[in-house]
Amino acid sequence: MALTSTSTLLPNKSIGETQSLLPSSKSHQFSLSTNLTKPTRSIQPISAVHSSEQSKNPIVSDKPPKPTTSAKAATSTATTTVTNPERVSKKWTVDSWKTKKALQLPEYPDQEELESVLRTLDSFPPIVFAGEARHLEERLAEAAMGNAFLLQGGDCAESFKEFNANNIRDTFRILLQMGAVLMFGGQMPVVKVGRMAGQFAKPRSDPFEEKDGVKLPSYRGDNVNGDAFNAKSRIPDPQRLIRAYCQSAATLNLLRAFATGGYAAMQRVTQWNMDFTEHSEQGDRYRELAHRVDEALGFMAAAGLTMDHPIMTTTEFWTSHECLLLPYEAALTRMDSTSGLYYDCSAHFLWAGERTRQLDGAHVEFLRGIANPLGIKVSDKMDPSELVKLIEILNPQNKPGRITIITRMGAENMRVKLPHLIRAVRRAGQIVTWVSDPMHGNTIKAPCGLKTRPFDAIRAEVRAFFDVHEQEGSHPGGVHLEMTGQNVTECIGGSRTVTFDDLSSRYHTHCDPRLNASQSLELAFIIAERLRKRRIGSQQALA
Repeated sequence: MALTSTSTLLPNKSIGETQSLLPSSKSHQFSLSTNLTKPTRSIQPISAVHSSEQSKNPIVSDKPPKPTTSAKAATSTATTTVTNPERVSKKWTVDSWKTKKALQLPEYPDQEELESVLRTLDSFPPIVFAGEARHLEERLAEAAMGNAFLLQGGDCAESFKEFNANNIRDTFRILLQMGAVLMFGGQMPVVKVGRMAGQFAKPRSDPFEEKDGVKLPSYRGDNVNGDAFNAKSRIPDPQRLIRAYCQSAATLNLLRAFATGGYAAMQRVTQWNMDFTEHSEQGDRYRELAHRVDEALGFMAAAGLTMDHPIMTTTEFWTSHECLLLPYEAALTRMDSTSGLYYDCSAHFLWAGERTRQLDGAHVEFLRGIANPLGIKVSDKMDPSELVKLIEILNPQNKPGRITIITRMGAENMRVKLPHLIRAVRRAGQIVTWVSDPMHGNTIKAPCGLKTRPFDAIRAEVRAFFDVHEQEGSHPGGVHLEMTGQNVTECIGGSRTVTFDDLSSRYHTHCDPRLNASQSLELAFIIAERLRKRRIGSQQALA
């Protein structure tokens, strides 16, 4: 599939209007200041902050605000007012994270080369725009209230080797299919967010890896070092950050084309089926659903409702990744001139991982100052009071859509631990979007030595997630999956039963095992059924 535009790849200082992934009746064309060069270290400090209201004409600028003498003055450009002065933390800058302890950062042997690369990234155009991130925050706020459902998925870690248009298209296509299934079952909007266009870096439980008595630094993702087990490959290389930026920009460029160029039109719902799921149980179920959608579209057309409305011909799609490599994230942080707030323009949505969410850590310090919607990965180790404190730091204004809690703890722990987290957050009056990550708490080692995840365990955790929210009277806001549109054999089980013996046949992941397209679609039908039952139960309660 040819790229329709490559303007986002050009590392120049001038950029014109760019098409957004966010089609609607409102215009989402964003005009940028002609000079996107950001002063590397001359940014004036601002107060630690919150998200802003969506502006009608978002403009990305890099000019620092005028110096301020008080926290009140520093936050005067925002549309939301700080009501509790005690909530205002110490002043934040793009580089204030350097005063905190930073975990999971690679040690680059050549600091001068790293600084040179960061200056280059600092001069590059943003990959995403502030207005897009604000629009996503609005959609996530709907999910927090039970009026939408988040579908977040993609690779465990993107790679340079597997970067091609077909892989991007196939992952986008399976997300479209899953979105259609969830929307049909839940009768509510589905917010589609990809773990794409920037999900390279991976945290490591051990900084070193040992094989046959040889000990080398761990592989930390293609934007840091290589996965080949040799000393040269494992040396962190700053130039990989440039390549990661270019690949992210190209990926997003193609996603924009798919999302707005007709490929995602609802009239094509029957054409999204994958070749290898065509004759499977999930393929049959999807085909039946697609025909029902087609009939509904035909009825609408016969009734005189136009099929060329943007809602029918395009889709909204956003990108996300874990906020891990802080030098890279800081280099791509820009100020939005309409609000005076800073956005990390490497992605629309970023999350703090389980290993980097320390209250006094560098990653939380960085995230508290950017206005993107944020995620927090939470395992069974999370103390309820600590979660409340973390949310308070990242969202002192308690703005809906700002914080997404992504739970990852296995089915059994989900039933025991999640209720306490929900109750603590509710007692604090905090508004969050609750999301299930049923992948990370269910990783096992197969007899052959490969990591895998049983589909039955993934399904059990999703069911536990819905059960707990039904019990607590809270809203199950979404699901976060490591998945691919490829016909891989990395997770065992599913209706097309992948066994331990099958793992090595198509095991392509660079990091953790992913659901294949058939397994992803099967899980979507399971979730859709729960959403349907929830919808019917709510209707009956109101009757």
